[in-house]
Amino acid sequence: MEFFKIRRDIPFMRHALAFNVISLLTFLLAIGFLAAKGLHFSIEFTGGTVMEIKYDKAADVDRLRSALEKKGYADFSVQNFGSSRDVLVRLPLRTGQNSSELTKNAMEAIVADDPSAKLQRVEFVGPQVGRELAENGALALLITSLGIVAYLALRFEWKFGLAALIANLHDVVIILGFFAFFQWEFSLPVLAAILAILGYSVNESVVVADRIRENFRKMRKASVTEVIDNAITSTMSRTIITHGSTQMAVLAMLIWGGAALHYFALALTIGICFGIYSSVLVMAPLVRWLGVSREDLVKPVRDRKDEAIV
Repeated sequence: MEFFKIRRDIPFMRHALAFNVISLLTFLLAIGFLAAKGLHFSIEFTGGTVMEIKYDKAADVDRLRSALEKKGYADFSVQNFGSSRDVLVRLPLRTGQNSSELTKNAMEAIVADDPSAKLQRVEFVGPQVGRELAENGALALLITSLGIVAYLALRFEWKFGLAALIANLHDVVIILGFFAFFQWEFSLPVLAAILAILGYSVNESVVVADRIRENFRKMRKASVTEVIDNAITSTMSRTIITHGSTQMAVLAMLIWGGAALHYFALALTIGICFGIYSSVLVMAPLVRWLGVSREDLVKPVRDRKDEAIV
C-alpha cells in the first residue's frame, strides 16, 4: 500500500558526506554532554525509598506532588498504582538521611495534605541494587546490539551488520545525550524505551537493506548509488505510514499519559525521529562507504554451456 507515490528517485547519496558529518557531530555532542553532565538517574539506580499509599477516594496526584514540593523534596516521582486510590511515591535519599527518617518526614507531609492517606508498604532501594540494575541494563544493550549485527550479517552481509550497529548505537547515544543535556530523569521505563528503539530502528534498517538486495537483482545496469537511492525512495511511503502511526500513539502517551509515562514517551519520540534518520541517512551511506557490491548479495549465475562442458 502506497499513499505517497514518488515518481523519481531522490538523490540521497549525493549528500551522503554531509549527512555523515552531521551524524558525527551530533554523536560527539551527545558523548560530550554525557561526559560533562552525566545522566540524572532515578532512585532505581541511585537508591531511595518507595512508598505505597492508599486513599479513601481517588487520589489527587498533582496535589500530592505540590505537597511534597512545598516540603522541599525534589527529584521524586508520584504515580497511580493499581487503582485511582493507590499511589506509588519514589523519593531519593538525601545526604546524611536514612530511609526511616525519609519515610517518616514524607508521610507527615502527605497526611497533613490529606488525613485519609494510609501507608501500605515501604521498600528501600539500596545503591547496590541500583548498581546491579545499571550493569544489567548496559549488558542488555550490548547483547541486543551484538544480536542485531549477527542477524544482519547472516541475512545480508557483514557490511550491513556493521553499518546497522553504528546506526543503532548512534540512536542510543543521541537519546542519552538528550537526557544528559536536559537532565531528564533516567529510569527503568526509559531504559525499556531505548531497548524498544533498538528493535524498532533495526526493523527499518532491514527493510532498506532488503530493498537494496532486491534492487541489485532487478537493476543490473544501475550503479551502487542509484540502487541505494531507489531503495530509500521506494520505501519512503512505508516509512511515513509506519513511523507516523507509531508516533501518533507515542504522542498520545506523551500528552495524556501523565508523569509516569512522560519520559518513556519522550525517549520513544526522540528514538523514532532519529531511527528514521539513522536507517536512511547513516546506515545506507555507511554501506556504500564500506564498498557493498552486487556480488556481495547476488550469487553469479553460471553459464549452462560451461556446466555442460564440465
